[in-house]
Amino acid sequence: MKILVISQYFYPENFRINDLVFSLKKRGHNIEVLTGKPNYPKGDYFNGYSWNEPKKEEIQGITIHRSNLILRKKGGGFRLFLNYFSFVFFGIFKILKLKGNFDKVFIYAPSPITVGILGILAAKKFRCKSYLWVHDLWPESVRVAGGINSRIVLGLVNQMTKLIYRFTDHLLVQSPEFKNYIQDQGVSESKITYYPYYAEDFYKVVDKGKSYIAKFPKGFNILFAGNIGVAQSFDTIINAFENLKEHDINLVVLGEGRDKSRIQEQIEGKGLTKKFHFLGSYPPEEMPYYFSCADGLLITLKKADIFSYTIPGKLQSYLACGKPIIGALDGIGNKIISESNSGFTCDAENHKLLAENILKLYILSKDQKEKLSNNALAYFKNNFNKHYLIDRLEQILY
Repeated sequence: MKILVISQYFYPENFRINDLVFSLKKRGHNIEVLTGKPNYPKGDYFNGYSWNEPKKEEIQGITIHRSNLILRKKGGGFRLFLNYFSFVFFGIFKILKLKGNFDKVFIYAPSPITVGILGILAAKKFRCKSYLWVHDLWPESVRVAGGINSRIVLGLVNQMTKLIYRFTDHLLVQSPEFKNYIQDQGVSESKITYYPYYAEDFYKVVDKGKSYIAKFPKGFNILFAGNIGVAQSFDTIINAFENLKEHDINLVVLGEGRDKSRIQEQIEGKGLTKKFHFLGSYPPEEMPYYFSCADGLLITLKKADIFSYTIPGKLQSYLACGKPIIGALDGIGNKIISESNSGFTCDAENHKLLAENILKLYILSKDQKEKLSNNALAYFKNNFNKHYLIDRLEQILY
């Protein structure tokens, strides 16, 4: 198949669409990508990119069409609005200039959903079917994660989202819990298919390396990987560790985010600085080596309906690396940890139970921890296996 992939984000930005595109290329499909100039997450151009260059490049045999956009910078509300809609505006001109034909248009939509507008236009131009892979629920995401409560704004976003869904041929959703929400926006169930994330091949059990172990503090180490934002409810983690301060338990944090400065101030104010170790951000390919040095992997989310519907992308990565998992989240993420018997979980924002669960893991024997690890691996292989899921995507597209 000749497939046009449309995504605001693409390599060298770290998003899971990268691996999917490269994997489809290896299977013999002819892929082209329409994307923006890379600037996520820091908000400035990556080295080698600017407003003027490059307009087009080739990566691993895939033609990449680079559209201009207004940089997100530090990511304030108005700046994000400009970033999202400028990609659509300039992307329209890119689509109009594209030559040739495509059999399918595949649109990657973590956030914003506005990228779907380009998918609809491209499908009309090339007279082919469009497939929108939905990872975020709008307008709920705008309200909860964006902090926007204006009825007028949310109403307009809802109408725009409904139109995008209406004119897209097929919707793929990363969680089965998305289905009811999207059906309530007027979409037929027959138009929606559950298609989850998988973890890239480099997410696997690896041996501990001395250079990685050296970065960890002495003691029992829980590791948190990913974005440090409002959605991750770091206040819950801080309050839990306040209850654990008499124990030799640390939190190692890998990642960056807009909420980092605030939570570091809170940690210092509570006298917990020695318990929290911020190691910075690293390429995804290195994550398994850090995971291997941890005693458990932590995942937390804010209490909100939208987060209870979502399967957090890092959950698949955690499972694939075969480490016990500690969770404080609602809905399907909570269910997966419980169902897989890969660790201990509690409701979102319940810091007391989170602390108790960390202690539970702390006192387990080596054999008991190993059992949790094996359960995580087995669940991953049965539910989020990469090669099965790419086979499934090919079936959907055909």
